[in-house]
Amino acid sequence: MSQYTPMIQQYLTIKEKHRDAFLFFRLGDFYEMFFEDAKRASQLLEITLTSRDGGSKDRIPMCGVPHHSAPNYIKQLVEMGYKVAICEQVEDPKATKGVVKREVIQIITPGTVMDQTLLKESENNFIAGVAHEGTAFSIVLNDLSTGELRGYLYNGDVDSILQELQALEVREVVVSSQLYDQLAEPLRIRQQVIASIQEEHTVPASFVGSMANSAHPLVTAASGRLFSYLVHTQKRSLEHIQPLAMQKNEEFMKIDSFSKRNLELTETNRLKGKKGSLLWLLDRTVTGMGSRKLKQWMEQPLYIKEHIEERLHVVEELMSEFFIREELRDALKNVYDLERLAGKVSFGSVTARDLVQLKVTLTCMPKIKEIISRLRSAFSERVAQNLDCHESLCEFLDEALHEDPPLSIKEGGLIKVGYHEALDRYRDASVNGKAWIAALEQQERQATGIKSLKIGYNRIFGYFIEVTKSNLHAIPQGRYERKQTLANAERYVTPELKEKERLILEAEEKMVSLEYELFLQLREHVKQYIQSLQQLASQVSAIDVLQGFAVISDEQHYVKPVISERGTVSIVNGRHPVVEKVLDSQEYVPNDFSLHEARSMLLITGPNMAGKSTYMRQLALTVIMMQIGCFVPADEAELPLFDQIFTRIGAADDLVGGQSTFMVEMLETNYALNKATKHSLLLLDEIGRGTSTYDGMALAQAIIEYIHHEIGAKTLFSTHYHELTVLAEMLPSLQNVFVSAVEEEGRLVFLHKVIDGQADRSFGIHVAQLAQLPAVVINRAKDILTVFEANEDRPSAQQETAAALADTQLTLFTEEQSEKKVEIEKPSEVEDMLRSMNVLDMTPLDAMNALYALQKKLK
Repeated sequence: MSQYTPMIQQYLTIKEKHRDAFLFFRLGDFYEMFFEDAKRASQLLEITLTSRDGGSKDRIPMCGVPHHSAPNYIKQLVEMGYKVAICEQVEDPKATKGVVKREVIQIITPGTVMDQTLLKESENNFIAGVAHEGTAFSIVLNDLSTGELRGYLYNGDVDSILQELQALEVREVVVSSQLYDQLAEPLRIRQQVIASIQEEHTVPASFVGSMANSAHPLVTAASGRLFSYLVHTQKRSLEHIQPLAMQKNEEFMKIDSFSKRNLELTETNRLKGKKGSLLWLLDRTVTGMGSRKLKQWMEQPLYIKEHIEERLHVVEELMSEFFIREELRDALKNVYDLERLAGKVSFGSVTARDLVQLKVTLTCMPKIKEIISRLRSAFSERVAQNLDCHESLCEFLDEALHEDPPLSIKEGGLIKVGYHEALDRYRDASVNGKAWIAALEQQERQATGIKSLKIGYNRIFGYFIEVTKSNLHAIPQGRYERKQTLANAERYVTPELKEKERLILEAEEKMVSLEYELFLQLREHVKQYIQSLQQLASQVSAIDVLQGFAVISDEQHYVKPVISERGTVSIVNGRHPVVEKVLDSQEYVPNDFSLHEARSMLLITGPNMAGKSTYMRQLALTVIMMQIGCFVPADEAELPLFDQIFTRIGAADDLVGGQSTFMVEMLETNYALNKATKHSLLLLDEIGRGTSTYDGMALAQAIIEYIHHEIGAKTLFSTHYHELTVLAEMLPSLQNVFVSAVEEEGRLVFLHKVIDGQADRSFGIHVAQLAQLPAVVINRAKDILTVFEANEDRPSAQQETAAALADTQLTLFTEEQSEKKVEIEKPSEVEDMLRSMNVLDMTPLDAMNALYALQKKLK
């Protein structure tokens, strides 16, 4: 390093410790980057790349950003998935000889951001610590902005870890170097999540209290790894991190990432936005923390009957008490994000404006408590009884803080008059001193007769008396002491002015310094309330979610579901909640569901676009709505508790992962078959369509039989393989249903009604016609279909028909040509043999022998 200047040596020494981050190196009013950091940052941030002399023979690449605009650039880098290490001067340059000492004061990563501009109000920002041993692994989540800490235990391999991390929607994962090699690339490519290495997995002493709820060694290791990483990157107090909440699998319904995506719980598959998802429909919360709570509930529906019924009772009461509900909503409108305010207090980033928001929020609590106390449910009574309004803290903040303080905490104007005696004296000296200056200006104008005389101030010369050169003759001899000469004026001082200047500046300096010191004391005082404020936030956010359920249930005419003890699904006139909302004024066709022990599987047939997938999703969303405590879209509903929901709906490939649509379909189906229990709900749509007809049909039948015989779960299975409908005669718990449609004047009309029985046609050409394919294509398809249908009873009809069609003229340029009849040649000997066979009476061995004989004839 000897070739470089001392400052560049210092940079390289610090950079060596933070090789995985962009190092923002403070130089005066700028953050500078050098070498490779500069080259990459200039491209990513679109800023100018320059260079400077660093002592070596070659100039060093360099780029920089002003310190006041750095947050915008940091935001861009973090949103791209990069880390940023903030390196500040930790010595006063005026009091230092040589290179100023610098240290990294914080490392900002996607999983540890605290800046409000980088956080989404309605979403958590999770970072995960992972530990594993054999087939067991633990994931511990933390949202640094709210302090939430959750622990999970699983069994599985590396793919299972990836699956769970995707379902938990983390932004960053902290792992050992061993796991890093296996997880980092898949996380980056498939989930756009960064992985970070942290070998230390012992829980730091300051976090031991947070681990009281778990003694499992894997959870402790995952927590220790996460805590060690947070301490390394944040380098400040993390007192707001809450005690670990272990997520017990037996208390919640499990929804894997496939199902969350297929059911569009939190975002739509097409646009990847909230609108059109179940979250979009149900989010009638008023507060940001309520919106986050709703998302958490949706991702982990309850599996305990008593807890679900408790929520349902509150929703029922709020639906019947319209005026109480509206009062509650009005009161919640003045509530700020308590969780994140508490986090900022602990983190040391809270401003006076934030604390004013805290005061305003606490001011609303007595009203909210009084409103809740008017409700009669056990949950409401418990919340009202335990709701701590923090009256003393609210009074303290009200006495201390200005109503509208400045954003900066170092420029004064934060503390109210009357809060601190010494501060009031300094303020008085400052205000009176400035009044004395104004009075002196008037006095001097009168004494000299110079009306343009003025008293000004600048940081270099302090206060001065300024007289234009044209009026210099009017100044009495020896009255002023010359201070500065300008082009058109002279500046003077007097002994009295200098003395008053000293008093004023001293008062202002001490006033700002004292205000800052008082604010820090005030912030430390508020820290004592962090845990109770977090508890208050949890209670208020839960109430916010439940009132939102009441609002949407009332508006959409949802009903209170009954939890079935006998495993029965009975829904009368059920609706898909999101589709119904999107259709708005258009009529939605409701459907019934009936599933029980003797009818646990429905095989659904019907034309494309008729609504099979909607019907299947409808049941899953209704189940989820009940198990999060919301009313459901139906006239009547009785539902059991489901421990898991598995779905295979919609076609999607994984180009990045190198997996075809059919492979993705098989992987998701495999996951369901291996994880499902008798108490699960399975939704399988068009299984086997991605391969040949017979392969797909064989797979579909085998899957149906496996679920029926081995799992016994409630299952909806939709298919276009009408041949599978015969399974209803062989499998006692399987029932055929179909989505009805009729053909009127050659056009297809969907009835969207699901009834018992089986469809006899798929109406694929009619759907193509609705999609407005060219008429010439539609007419040609009808001709080809006629040929296929004419030969559908013959085993080798497909092969023979394809050959026959290949011999016809396939010119499609005009409608007239497309309407020509397909001419088929005179039947061959093979065709005659096929026609004479009675396939239904043949054994499999007879069929194979006959097929072999036919093949020999063709050869």
